[in-house]
Amino acid sequence: MKILENYFRKILEEHDIRVDGSRPWDISIINSKLFNRVFFNGSMGLGESYMDGWFECQRLDLFFEKILSAGLDTRFGKLQYQLSSIVSRLINLQSISRSFIVGEKHYDIGNDLFSLMLDKRMMYTCGYWPENVLNLEESQKSKLDLVANKINLKPGMKVLDIGCGWGGAAKYFAETYDVKVIGNTISNEQYLYAKENCAGLDVEILLMDYRDLEDQFDAIYSIGMFEAVGHQNFRKYFESVNKCLKDDGVFLLHTIGVDKSYTSTDPWINKYIFPNGLVPSSKQITTAMEGLFKIDDWHNFGPDYDKTIMCWYENFTDHYKSLKHRYDQKFYRMWTYWLLQSAASFRTRSNHLWQILLSKSDSKKLDISFR
Repeated sequence: MKILENYFRKILEEHDIRVDGSRPWDISIINSKLFNRVFFNGSMGLGESYMDGWFECQRLDLFFEKILSAGLDTRFGKLQYQLSSIVSRLINLQSISRSFIVGEKHYDIGNDLFSLMLDKRMMYTCGYWPENVLNLEESQKSKLDLVANKINLKPGMKVLDIGCGWGGAAKYFAETYDVKVIGNTISNEQYLYAKENCAGLDVEILLMDYRDLEDQFDAIYSIGMFEAVGHQNFRKYFESVNKCLKDDGVFLLHTIGVDKSYTSTDPWINKYIFPNGLVPSSKQITTAMEGLFKIDDWHNFGPDYDKTIMCWYENFTDHYKSLKHRYDQKFYRMWTYWLLQSAASFRTRSNHLWQILLSKSDSKKLDISFR
C-alpha cells in the first residue's frame, strides 16, 4: 500500500499537486485506501472516493485543471473504459425503449434543485458571455438571442425545439419573436413544468422521443440534447431532423464536443450523472450528417461553459441549506465534484461547446445575417 501511495505522490508532484499540501488545489488524504481504489478503478475510484469522504480539496476545479492538462484522467482504470466501450458497441444504449432512462435518472432528480441552481428560465446549457454580459441571467438571454439570430426567427414561423428541457427557450422565443414552438422532452418532470411554464403561449410540449417527431418546420434547434443521442443513433438523429425541416429551413445544433471520437463516456459520469450519454467528436458529427446537411457556420465558445458552470456551482452551494432535507451530504459531494470537474474540462479545452448551423444538402440559401 505504501509503495502505491509513494507512486501516486510522485506522479502528482510532477504535475504540481501535493498530497497534504496547503495550496487550494492540493489534496488531503483521509483514507489511504484511495490510492488502491484509483489505481484499479481510475475515474470511478477517484469519484467514489470523494463521495465517500476519502480525500478533500479546497478547489477541485483547480485540481482537475491540472489533472486534465496532464492527461491523468484516463491513465488508470482502463479496463472499465474498455468494458464500457464493448457494451456500447454491442447494445444500443440510447434506443427508443431506453431513451427515457436519462430523464428518470438525471432530469427528474427534482425541480427544486434545478430552480435554485440555474437561471430564472431554467436553461441547463452553456450561456453566452460576450464582454458586455456580466451574470448568468444575462448570459442565458444572450445565448437565446444568439440562437434566434442564427436561425433568423421571424413572426409566424413554426419552430421545433428538440430536447426542450423546462421550456425556457420555447417560452422566450414565443414571447419575444412571436413564433410557434413545438418542443419535446424525455423527462416527465420537465414535461409537466414546461407545460405549465408555457401555458397561454403558442407553445406545445410533447413527452416523446425525437425519433417519433413528425410534421415539418421552418427552423429547428437543439440546445444541449445531442449528448444523449449515442453513437449508434447519430445518423438516425440527423435523418429525423432532415425529415422535419422544410427545404429552405435551417437547423442549429448546440452541443458539447470533443476532439477524439469515443463510443462510451467516463464510467463515473455514466453511473452517477448522465447514464448512457456520449459527447460527440467533430468527425462523428460530420460523418453522421454527410449527404443530409451543409455546414453554414461552426462556432466554438467552450470557455463560456466554464463561467456558466461556476455560476451553477455557486448557486448550488449557496442554496444547499434549503435543499439538504432532500439531498444528503453524499449527493452534495457527488454534485459539486461533477460541476467542478466539468468546469475544468472546458477551462482546459478538453471539452468544447459548439453551435453548428446547418441547411439541407440541396439548399441554395445561405443566411449569414447574424454575423
